[in-house]
Amino acid sequence: MESTSTEGRILAVLEDDAKASYAEIADRAGVSKPTVRKYINKLEDDGVIIGYSADIDPKKLTGQSIAMVGIEVASERYVEVTRALKSLESVESLYTSSGDHMLMAEVRASDGDALGGVISDEILSIDGVTAAHPSFLQERLK
Repeated sequence: MESTSTEGRILAVLEDDAKASYAEIADRAGVSKPTVRKYINKLEDDGVIIGYSADIDPKKLTGQSIAMVGIEVASERYVEVTRALKSLESVESLYTSSGDHMLMAEVRASDGDALGGVISDEILSIDGVTAAHPSFLQERLK
C-alpha cells in the first residue's frame, strides 16, 4: 500500500488495526478526523474497503480445523462452481488465483475428518470441480 498519499496512510492504519477509531487513524495518518471520515466513506462507497474482520489464530480455536484448498475447475463451469462454493457454509472465503490452482478456498470444519468430508462430499461433488488440493493450517506465524 502506498503510504505517502492520504488514502494510503489511512488504509495502512486500517490494515494494521481495523478497530482503530477515527481519532487514532487521524493521529497515525497525520490528518484530521473529518478527513478520515470522508476518505473512509469514499473508500467504502467505491468498494475499496469491502468489510472489516478479525484475524483468527486457528490453533486457538478449540474443535476447529482450517485448510486452504486449491480447487481446479472446468473453465466452462467456472461461474456455476464459484456460485456453489460461495454458498457452502464451510467455505469461509474464496479467492481467484494465478498460481497452481484456479481457486483457493479457506475451509473450516470441526476436525480433520469433517474437513475431509467437506472436501470429498461437498466440494468435489460440485459439477465442474475437477480436483481439490488441501493444505491444513497448523500454526499462525503472523
